[in-house]
Amino acid sequence: MDSSPLVALITAGTAGLGAEAARLFAKSGIRVAVNYHSDRDRASRLLDELETISPPELKKEVDFCCIKGDLSKRSEIIHVVEQTVAVMSRLDIVFSNGGWTHLRDITNLDDNVEEEDWDRCFNMNVKSHLWLMHAAKPHLEKTEGVFITTASLAGVKFSGSSLAYAVTKAAQIHLAKGLATIAAPKIRVNTVSPGLMLTDWGLQFPEERREEMRDRTKLKRLATTEDVAQQVLCFVRSKSVTGVNAVIDGGMAL
Repeated sequence: MDSSPLVALITAGTAGLGAEAARLFAKSGIRVAVNYHSDRDRASRLLDELETISPPELKKEVDFCCIKGDLSKRSEIIHVVEQTVAVMSRLDIVFSNGGWTHLRDITNLDDNVEEEDWDRCFNMNVKSHLWLMHAAKPHLEKTEGVFITTASLAGVKFSGSSLAYAVTKAAQIHLAKGLATIAAPKIRVNTVSPGLMLTDWGLQFPEERREEMRDRTKLKRLATTEDVAQQVLCFVRSKSVTGVNAVIDGGMAL
Protein backbone atom coordinates (compact mmCIF):
# COMPACT_ATOMS: atom_id res chain seq x y z
CA MET A 1 0.00 0.00 0.00
CA ASP A 2 1.24 3.48 -0.90
CA SER A 3 2.24 5.24 2.33
CA SER A 4 3.14 8.58 0.72
CA PRO A 5 1.47 11.64 2.26
CA LEU A 6 -1.76 12.65 0.58
CA VAL A 7 -1.80 15.78 -1.59
CA ALA A 8 -4.74 18.19 -1.57
CA LEU A 9 -5.60 21.06 -3.89
CA ILE A 10 -7.77 23.73 -2.28
CA THR A 11 -9.24 26.38 -4.55
CA ALA A 12 -10.00 29.85 -3.17
CA GLY A 13 -7.83 28.64 -0.35
CA THR A 14 -6.18 31.65 1.27
CA ALA A 15 -8.97 32.92 3.53
CA GLY A 16 -12.13 31.81 5.31
CA LEU A 17 -13.12 28.15 4.90
CA GLY A 18 -10.39 27.40 2.36
CA ALA A 19 -7.62 28.56 4.69
CA GLU A 20 -9.18 26.74 7.64
CA ALA A 21 -9.27 23.52 5.63
CA ALA A 22 -5.63 24.06 4.63
CA ARG A 23 -4.65 24.40 8.30
CA LEU A 24 -6.56 21.26 9.28
CA PHE A 25 -5.08 19.28 6.39
CA ALA A 26 -1.56 20.43 7.28
CA LYS A 27 -2.03 19.41 10.92
CA SER A 28 -3.25 16.02 9.67
CA GLY A 29 -0.11 15.38 7.63
CA ILE A 30 -1.57 16.25 4.23
CA ARG A 31 0.49 18.22 1.72
CA VAL A 32 -1.44 21.18 0.34
CA ALA A 33 -1.50 23.23 -2.86
CA VAL A 34 -3.41 26.45 -2.26
CA ASN A 35 -5.02 28.24 -5.18
CA TYR A 36 -5.39 32.01 -5.00
CA HIS A 37 -6.81 34.61 -7.36
CA SER A 38 -4.62 37.69 -6.91
CA ASP A 39 -3.33 38.20 -3.34
CA ARG A 40 0.08 36.53 -3.47
CA ASP A 41 1.16 38.01 -0.13
CA ARG A 42 -1.80 36.49 1.71
CA ALA A 43 -1.10 33.13 0.06
CA SER A 44 2.56 33.30 1.09
CA ARG A 45 1.63 34.11 4.69
CA LEU A 46 -0.65 31.10 4.79
CA LEU A 47 2.09 28.83 3.43
CA ASP A 48 4.45 30.04 6.15
CA GLU A 49 1.79 29.21 8.74
CA LEU A 50 1.22 25.74 7.30
CA GLU A 51 4.93 24.99 7.54
CA THR A 52 4.88 25.78 11.27
CA ILE A 53 1.87 23.60 12.11
CA SER A 54 2.55 20.52 9.99
CA PRO A 55 3.94 17.38 11.66
CA PRO A 56 7.77 17.19 11.75
CA GLU A 57 7.74 13.94 9.78
CA LEU A 58 5.97 15.65 6.86
CA LYS A 59 9.10 16.85 5.15
CA LYS A 60 9.03 16.25 1.44
CA GLU A 61 10.87 18.39 -1.06
CA VAL A 62 7.71 20.50 -1.32
CA ASP A 63 4.98 20.17 1.30
CA PHE A 64 3.02 23.33 0.52
CA CYS A 65 2.72 25.58 -2.49
CA CYS A 66 0.47 28.34 -3.82
CA ILE A 67 -0.81 28.49 -7.39
CA LYS A 68 -2.42 31.53 -8.97
CA GLY A 69 -5.52 30.96 -11.05
CA ASP A 70 -8.80 32.62 -11.97
CA LEU A 71 -11.57 30.08 -11.38
CA SER A 72 -13.89 31.85 -13.80
CA LYS A 73 -11.66 30.69 -16.69
CA ARG A 74 -11.48 27.06 -17.70
CA SER A 75 -7.95 27.39 -19.10
CA GLU A 76 -6.66 28.68 -15.76
CA ILE A 77 -8.43 25.91 -13.84
CA ILE A 78 -6.63 23.38 -16.03
CA HIS A 79 -3.35 25.19 -15.35
CA VAL A 80 -3.93 25.05 -11.58
CA VAL A 81 -4.39 21.28 -11.70
CA GLU A 82 -1.40 20.75 -13.98
CA GLN A 83 0.83 22.88 -11.77
CA THR A 84 -0.31 21.08 -8.65
CA VAL A 85 0.64 17.70 -10.08
CA ALA A 86 3.89 19.05 -11.55
CA VAL A 87 5.01 20.43 -8.17
CA MET A 88 3.52 17.82 -5.80
CA SER A 89 3.80 14.74 -8.07
CA ARG A 90 0.31 13.44 -7.28
CA LEU A 91 -3.23 14.51 -6.39
CA ASP A 92 -5.47 12.74 -3.86
CA ILE A 93 -7.92 15.42 -2.72
CA VAL A 94 -9.60 18.35 -4.42
CA PHE A 95 -11.52 20.76 -2.23
CA SER A 96 -13.35 22.88 -4.79
CA ASN A 97 -14.11 25.87 -2.60
CA GLY A 98 -14.58 28.69 -5.09
CA GLY A 99 -17.83 30.58 -5.55
CA TRP A 100 -19.38 33.99 -6.08
CA THR A 101 -22.40 36.03 -5.10
CA HIS A 102 -23.65 39.61 -4.95
CA LEU A 103 -25.78 40.69 -2.01
CA ARG A 104 -29.37 41.29 -3.11
CA ASP A 105 -32.79 41.49 -1.44
CA ILE A 106 -33.84 37.90 -2.05
CA THR A 107 -37.50 38.79 -1.38
CA ASN A 108 -37.59 41.40 -4.17
CA LEU A 109 -37.87 39.99 -7.69
CA ASP A 110 -36.93 43.30 -9.30
CA ASP A 111 -33.62 43.22 -7.41
CA ASN A 112 -32.81 39.70 -8.68
CA VAL A 113 -33.00 39.95 -12.44
CA GLU A 114 -29.53 41.32 -13.22
CA GLU A 115 -28.32 39.05 -16.01
CA GLU A 116 -24.66 39.61 -15.10
CA ASP A 117 -25.34 38.22 -11.61
CA TRP A 118 -26.92 35.08 -13.04
CA ASP A 119 -24.14 34.52 -15.57
CA ARG A 120 -21.37 34.97 -13.02
CA CYS A 121 -23.11 32.88 -10.35
CA PHE A 122 -23.65 30.03 -12.80
CA ASN A 123 -20.08 30.27 -14.05
CA MET A 124 -18.50 30.27 -10.58
CA ASN A 125 -20.97 28.18 -8.57
CA VAL A 126 -21.58 25.45 -11.15
CA LYS A 127 -19.31 25.44 -14.19
CA SER A 128 -16.04 26.08 -12.34
CA HIS A 129 -16.59 22.92 -10.26
CA LEU A 130 -17.39 20.91 -13.39
CA TRP A 131 -14.23 22.13 -15.17
CA LEU A 132 -12.11 21.43 -12.08
CA MET A 133 -13.45 17.91 -11.74
CA HIS A 134 -12.83 17.24 -15.43
CA ALA A 135 -9.23 18.46 -15.17
CA ALA A 136 -8.53 16.54 -11.94
CA LYS A 137 -10.31 13.30 -12.83
CA PRO A 138 -7.35 11.41 -14.41
CA HIS A 139 -5.16 12.22 -11.42
CA LEU A 140 -7.79 11.36 -8.81
CA GLU A 141 -8.47 8.06 -10.57
CA LYS A 142 -4.83 7.08 -10.08
CA THR A 143 -5.03 7.68 -6.33
CA GLU A 144 -8.70 6.69 -5.88
CA GLY A 145 -9.17 10.13 -4.42
CA VAL A 146 -11.98 12.46 -3.43
CA PHE A 147 -13.54 15.61 -4.85
CA ILE A 148 -15.42 17.87 -2.41
CA THR A 149 -17.25 21.09 -3.23
CA THR A 150 -18.50 23.94 -1.06
CA ALA A 151 -22.18 24.53 -1.72
CA SER A 152 -24.53 26.27 0.74
CA LEU A 153 -27.62 25.94 2.89
CA ALA A 154 -29.09 28.34 0.32
CA GLY A 155 -29.04 25.45 -2.17
CA VAL A 156 -31.12 23.28 0.17
CA LYS A 157 -33.50 25.80 1.74
CA PHE A 158 -34.50 28.92 -0.18
CA SER A 159 -32.36 31.54 1.50
CA GLY A 160 -29.07 33.34 1.12
CA SER A 161 -27.62 36.41 -0.51
CA SER A 162 -29.58 36.38 -3.78
CA LEU A 163 -31.95 34.36 -5.92
CA ALA A 164 -29.16 33.62 -8.41
CA TYR A 165 -26.94 32.35 -5.59
CA ALA A 166 -29.62 30.07 -4.14
CA VAL A 167 -30.53 28.60 -7.51
CA THR A 168 -26.95 27.99 -8.62
CA LYS A 169 -26.00 26.44 -5.26
CA ALA A 170 -28.91 24.01 -5.69
CA ALA A 171 -27.56 23.23 -9.16
CA GLN A 172 -24.10 22.70 -7.68
CA ILE A 173 -25.43 20.10 -5.23
CA HIS A 174 -27.19 18.29 -8.08
CA LEU A 175 -23.99 18.49 -10.16
CA ALA A 176 -22.03 16.82 -7.37
CA LYS A 177 -24.49 13.93 -7.25
CA GLY A 178 -24.13 13.51 -10.99
CA LEU A 179 -20.35 13.62 -10.75
CA ALA A 180 -20.41 11.03 -7.97
CA THR A 181 -22.25 8.68 -10.32
CA ILE A 182 -19.99 9.41 -13.28
CA ALA A 183 -16.71 9.20 -11.32
CA ALA A 184 -17.48 5.98 -9.44
CA PRO A 185 -15.98 3.62 -8.48
CA LYS A 186 -12.56 5.27 -8.41
CA ILE A 187 -13.43 8.76 -7.14
CA ARG A 188 -15.76 9.86 -4.34
CA VAL A 189 -17.63 13.17 -4.75
CA ASN A 190 -19.33 14.96 -1.85
CA THR A 191 -20.54 18.43 -0.93
CA VAL A 192 -20.63 20.57 2.20
CA SER A 193 -23.45 23.08 2.60
CA PRO A 194 -22.75 25.53 5.43
CA GLY A 195 -25.20 27.99 6.82
CA LEU A 196 -23.98 31.50 7.53
CA MET A 197 -20.35 31.54 8.64
CA LEU A 198 -18.87 34.68 10.16
CA THR A 199 -16.09 35.03 7.62
CA ASP A 200 -15.31 38.39 6.01
CA TRP A 201 -18.27 37.71 3.72
CA GLY A 202 -20.66 36.72 6.52
CA LEU A 203 -19.75 39.80 8.51
CA GLN A 204 -21.19 41.94 5.72
CA PHE A 205 -24.66 41.10 7.02
CA PRO A 206 -25.91 43.53 9.70
CA GLU A 207 -25.43 42.34 13.28
CA GLU A 208 -29.17 42.12 13.85
CA ARG A 209 -29.51 39.82 10.81
CA ARG A 210 -26.71 37.60 12.09
CA GLU A 211 -28.38 37.36 15.51
CA GLU A 212 -31.71 36.58 13.87
CA MET A 213 -30.14 33.74 11.90
CA ARG A 214 -28.41 32.40 15.02
CA ASP A 215 -31.73 32.41 16.89
CA ARG A 216 -33.36 30.43 14.05
CA THR A 217 -30.92 27.54 14.47
CA LYS A 218 -31.94 24.64 16.70
CA LEU A 219 -28.55 24.70 18.40
CA LYS A 220 -28.50 28.51 18.78
CA ARG A 221 -25.14 28.40 17.05
CA LEU A 222 -23.88 29.41 13.62
CA ALA A 223 -21.51 27.05 11.87
CA THR A 224 -17.84 28.01 12.07
CA THR A 225 -15.18 27.49 9.44
CA GLU A 226 -13.61 24.96 11.82
CA ASP A 227 -16.88 22.96 11.92
CA VAL A 228 -17.09 22.82 8.14
CA ALA A 229 -13.40 22.02 7.66
CA GLN A 230 -13.80 19.06 10.01
CA GLN A 231 -16.60 17.74 7.79
CA VAL A 232 -14.40 18.17 4.72
CA LEU A 233 -11.68 16.11 6.41
CA CYS A 234 -14.31 13.53 7.35
CA PHE A 235 -15.22 13.17 3.67
CA VAL A 236 -11.52 12.73 2.87
CA ARG A 237 -11.27 9.85 5.33
CA SER A 238 -14.65 8.19 4.67
CA LYS A 239 -13.95 5.61 2.00
CA SER A 240 -17.59 4.47 1.66
CA VAL A 241 -19.29 7.85 1.31
CA THR A 242 -20.12 9.44 -2.03
CA GLY A 243 -22.91 11.57 -3.43
CA VAL A 244 -23.61 13.08 -0.01
CA ASN A 245 -24.41 16.71 0.77
CA ALA A 246 -23.61 17.54 4.40
CA VAL A 247 -25.69 20.45 5.72
CA ILE A 248 -23.84 22.22 8.52
CA ASP A 249 -26.21 24.88 9.83
CA GLY A 250 -26.93 24.32 13.52
CA GLY A 251 -30.25 22.73 12.55
CA MET A 252 -31.65 25.80 10.78
CA ALA A 253 -33.06 23.75 7.89
CA LEU A 254 -35.01 21.39 10.18
